[in-house]
This record gives sequence, structure tokens and C-alpha cells, in this order.
Amino acid sequence: MSDSGDYKLWGGRFAEPTHELMQRINASINFDRRLYAQDIRASQAHAAMLGRQGVLSLEDVVLIIQGLDAVKEEIEAGEMAWRTSLEDIHTHVEARLQELIGQPAGRLHTARSRNDQVATDLRLWVMAACRDLDQGLLEFQRALVSLAEAHALAIMPGYTHLQRAQPVLFSHHLLAYVEMAQRDRDRLADCYRRTAVLPLGAAALAGTTYPLDPATVALDLGFTGGTCLNSLDAVSDRDFAAELLFALTLTQVHLSRLAEELILWSTSEFGFVRLADAFSTGSSIMPQKKNPDAAELIRGKTGRVLGDLVALLTVLKGLPLAYNKDLQEDKEPVFDAVDTVLDCLHVLAPMLASLEVREQAMAQAVRAGFLNATELADYLAAKGVPFRQAHEIAGRAVLLAERSGRVLENLGIEEYKGLSSVIEEDVYQVLEPEHAVNRRLSPGGTAGDNVRAALKEARKRLWPPPA
Repeated sequence: MSDSGDYKLWGGRFAEPTHELMQRINASINFDRRLYAQDIRASQAHAAMLGRQGVLSLEDVVLIIQGLDAVKEEIEAGEMAWRTSLEDIHTHVEARLQELIGQPAGRLHTARSRNDQVATDLRLWVMAACRDLDQGLLEFQRALVSLAEAHALAIMPGYTHLQRAQPVLFSHHLLAYVEMAQRDRDRLADCYRRTAVLPLGAAALAGTTYPLDPATVALDLGFTGGTCLNSLDAVSDRDFAAELLFALTLTQVHLSRLAEELILWSTSEFGFVRLADAFSTGSSIMPQKKNPDAAELIRGKTGRVLGDLVALLTVLKGLPLAYNKDLQEDKEPVFDAVDTVLDCLHVLAPMLASLEVREQAMAQAVRAGFLNATELADYLAAKGVPFRQAHEIAGRAVLLAERSGRVLENLGIEEYKGLSSVIEEDVYQVLEPEHAVNRRLSPGGTAGDNVRAALKEARKRLWPPPA
């Protein structure tokens, strides 16, 4: 692209040049160049439609489409000269097109405004991002399921209030995150559905006098939801972007929760897992340190994604209809959040695949902390003791064991009979962690049969056979 002169999509009404500082804050090319493929694709579909409608000649349409292909090739080859004076990706593409094909390039913008153009471009980009994010979440789910299958029968403490509560299968714990990720994927699919509505044809805000066929353009571009029903809403709506950012914020919160658990589990105090060196770092002063920095960064980046959501909602909150320049601020939060979440997903999958799970440490932890106290209460209730009374008896058993430095399994039968005459020798079988786990047969419970069935279903759902 030549550097001679400024190419503007506007300017005839202006007698003075743009102030250099205004030009700098007005320009979006530093970030919206990421929309180049969407901009060119939408422009080609628009030109083809104008040709079908008789608005442009076939000769002009062919020149425009071929010229846009050439512009795309230049951009992808790194040959485009990006200039702040050309403001945005739309101006760069059209200016370069004019250099390549001449006057016909000026006809491309017929029946179109940058307002509906940028809305179309961003929707196309978000649609592609939803597909990429869904694939990232799928790989994350697969990593979780594979890790769960490798340690299907490992028992660990389940926690409430970060205090040991009841024994659960490690695989059951991991499958909880599979469910979270599935909800994240469902939200993205829902967001995609509302994003895939074509705004092109709304022009600046009021529609156009040209005989357009936006329904065909929608089909050409993959807008499965058809076309926008209101031109004012078409150019000013960014609900789809805010919805994506909310979905990504919740996704990142889920990733952060898992990251936090990996951080805790990898400490000496827990010792349940060991992170691979590839996902850890050391200390500049303490030679023994192995820090879970990958997990910590995933946790830390959650605030960043939330900030992107808040930034966009703040931009939108006071905007009158229709388009306002404030909407230029919609892209950076979207780009940043998508990049951040994809990076985290792409790190988590191999991090889980390389995770060393220390089943013995988990099993030892299950034996401490009186995780089988609920089993004792349930045992008493099954023998006819009202549960509230059974709960109190079990609590007294915990106190007795704690004061003598023992666990519930080590109390003698006479000590148990001193607490309740209904307790028999069969109580010791009930207190075993495996027994406690496998009794949780309620739907969604941690029983081995439940978890094996859940793993089988997850593998069927996440690894569908080829069509």
C-alpha cells in the first residue's frame, strides 16, 4: 500500500485535517486488524449479493472479489502496511482494493455503512471464537475423563469448608469439572445461536433504499439465525459480545477453581498430586522450591476476564440508539478474554495429562479426620435410632477417639456399646472408606458403580464415533 495521501471513508464535509491526537485515539487498526478475514469474507458476500440484485455489474463484482482475495493474501503474507491514518481494518482493505482494481472498489460500499459492516465482522469473529472455545473445552473434558479413568477407584477426602468431610472417589471429583465444562459449552452454543444473526443491510441505522437480499447473504456467511429484524438494534446491539464475555468469565471461574485445588493438592500439606516440571517454575533464592505457577496464573487471569466483562458492560450501559463511537471499545475486551481463556484451556489439558496422582497419600488422608463419622450415624439410624440421636452418638464417638489419639475404626466394641447398645461387630465394616463410598448409590453419588457408568457415558459423549 502506498503512503501517499490519506484514504478516508468520510471527509468531504471536513475542511481541516484531523488532529494527530484525535487520529491516534480514533484509530482502531492496532486491534481490529484481527477482523481482516471476516471483513473480506463479508465484503465478498455483500458484493456478490449486489451483483445478483443488479446494483453492481458482473464485471465489477468479479474485480472486487478477486481484488479482495489479493488483499487477504497480502495481509496473511505480512505485506500490508498498517497506518494509523487509515483508522481501521475496513479502510485499509478498501484503500488497498482501490489501489489494486481502481474505481470499482468505490462501489463496494454501496448500501452499506461501517456501522453494519463492523457489527457483521465482529459477529463472524465471535462465531468462530465460540467454535474454537468449544473445541478447547472438549479437549479439557477429555483430559479430565482420561485422568479419572486412570485413577477410577482412588479414594480421597471430600471437603466442605476446606475441612475433610466424607470419602469420595477422585474420579468422581474430576467428573464434577466435566459437568461444569459441559455447562460452559452449552452457554457458548446458546451464545452462538444469538450471535449468528446478520446485521448487514441495516446500513448506518435506518436501512437502505437499495433492493438488497440480506437473507441470501446470511446463508452465504453461515448466519443460521437469519437477519436482524430492526435496523437500529442491528448496528447498536452488542449483547452477543457481552454474553460471550459472561460465558467466558464463568468458564474461567471454573478453571480457577480447579487450578486452586491443584495448587492445594500439590503442597506438602496435602501431597495428593505432583505437577510436571513443564508446568512449574522455581525460586530465584530457594533451590528446593517447585512452584505451581501455571495453575496460579490460570487462577490469577480470572480477574482479567471478569474485568473484560465489566469493561464492556460499562461501555454499553449509557448508550443511546443507534451507533456510537464508544462501541469501538467492544473489541479489545472480547479479543483479550477469548485469548486468555483459550490459553488457559490449552495449558490445562496437557497439565492434567502429565499430572502425577498420589493415591496412597489420598488414602492416608481418608483415614484421618473422622470422615466415616456420617457412616456411624447412618449405621445407627438404620438400626432404628432417630437420626438426630444417632448424630449425637457419632459425635461422642469422635470426641472419644480424638481425646485418645485414635480413629473410629480403632475404638473397641465395648467402647461402642457404652455409647449405644445397638452397635455390633458389623460396625467396623461400615467404617471402611470403600464401604462408605460404595453405599452412595443415589443418582449422581460417588459410588463406584455410579462413577463407572458416568465415565462410560462421558467417553461415549466426548469421543463420538466418526460419522
